[in-house]
Amino acid sequence: MKRIDALLKSDPSLHETTVKGWVRSFRNDRFIALNDGSCLANLQCVIEPENFDRELLDQINIAAAVEVTGTLVESAGSGQKVELQTTKVKVLAPADPEDVKKTVLSPKRHNLETLREQAHLRVRTNTFGAVMRVRAALSFAVHRYFQEKGFYQAHTPILTGSDAEGAGEMFRVSTLDPKNIPLTEDGKVDYKKDFFGKESNLTVSGQLEAETYAIGLGQVYTFGPTFRAENSNTSRHLAEFWMIEPEVAFNDLNDNMDLAEEFIKDVIEYTMKNCAEDIEFLENRLTQEEKSKPEADRSPMPLREKLEFVLKNNFKRVSYTEAIEILKSSKPNKKKKFQYLIEEWGADLQSEHERFLVEKHFKCPVILFDYPAKIKAFYMRLNEKDKDGRETVRAMDILFPGIGEIVGGSQREERYDVLKQKMETMGIPEEELWWYLEMRKFGSVTHSGFGLGFERLVLFVTGMTNIRDVIPYPRTPGSAAF
Repeated sequence: MKRIDALLKSDPSLHETTVKGWVRSFRNDRFIALNDGSCLANLQCVIEPENFDRELLDQINIAAAVEVTGTLVESAGSGQKVELQTTKVKVLAPADPEDVKKTVLSPKRHNLETLREQAHLRVRTNTFGAVMRVRAALSFAVHRYFQEKGFYQAHTPILTGSDAEGAGEMFRVSTLDPKNIPLTEDGKVDYKKDFFGKESNLTVSGQLEAETYAIGLGQVYTFGPTFRAENSNTSRHLAEFWMIEPEVAFNDLNDNMDLAEEFIKDVIEYTMKNCAEDIEFLENRLTQEEKSKPEADRSPMPLREKLEFVLKNNFKRVSYTEAIEILKSSKPNKKKKFQYLIEEWGADLQSEHERFLVEKHFKCPVILFDYPAKIKAFYMRLNEKDKDGRETVRAMDILFPGIGEIVGGSQREERYDVLKQKMETMGIPEEELWWYLEMRKFGSVTHSGFGLGFERLVLFVTGMTNIRDVIPYPRTPGSAAF
């Protein structure tokens, strides 16, 4: 038995072929459009109705699973190279037409919110079939790239007793009875009686653990689920998402920027080549969707042009200090068009600023580096103070059109004394991260890494506008359905 994507690329054959899939449509008791999820296109199966029982024909309904046997012949109609001249049809699992009408499997157009409410069925629509095939290709491309470059995958913990970001927005993990929580003498929760003997959480990042493995294996990467307990209902945030985090010993910030740029271009190029049909479909879908938006809210370029824009342009490297000067003197800032006005050095850049730099000023992807120390994490390497006495760290963010920041990374602080002082200054408990600090005592070297939210990448490559539509079952505030 062959998959439909392979059959559609085949030449006509006299050999008998059997294919299984789900009915997308059945016209005139003669033409079955069959899809098995292997590609966007359907296989047209042509039957002679007089050769089949009426009872069988009545069961060939939308969403029914069928097995079809016949001969692959040159298609008599346009739109496909071959079709299946059918000799036998077996209904493997029926679908009641009245039930189908109540779901997103019905042939009418459904909005994305309705599709989210039926997330268990939406992958059988053209849009979500295409999105999830692109997602799968990107996932494979990630592993392929790192494996071919000699990286080792490190499976870092999902359960952790530390907060890698220092943000405190974590999901607590506990086996304590919520109706009978043990307390200490001063009235606090006694976590010593919990499963791990201490307060534990779902991880926000595998970075810190990956660093320890890079200082041993040389170059590693993580690719796993991470969790943020931000009460955010925006189209760019999820409570559960997947992170790609490489860490490389002996790499400085420039090496880190080289790696990130090469990596992103490689996985996008692979996916464009291997998902051309799906990406073309998603581009057409996006074009239709954007016709209903005000012109100012539309994407600056069609989907495939946007992807080519990333592949064909060198990423412009710009210091945070230079970017602030550009933004301060920009027309949107002077005319108070930005929602968040840039008034002084030290401001935390927002998506509107990042997109201005990429789409309006430089007109290419941008890597910002050397951010103010006070707005970045404790583990980023501290630079010497600049001529104005300002402290910066060896951080870098990659900015893309239409999305803003897609990658965040840094050269890590390898100096024991400096890291210890930074942890004290920023209130990071040494007893929680003693192992991370101690690593700096034993052959600690320059090392760097970055994090890329996988769903952000899928969002960019598919042209979807809500991050909830690029993960099978989104987890968001107030919603953990399915």
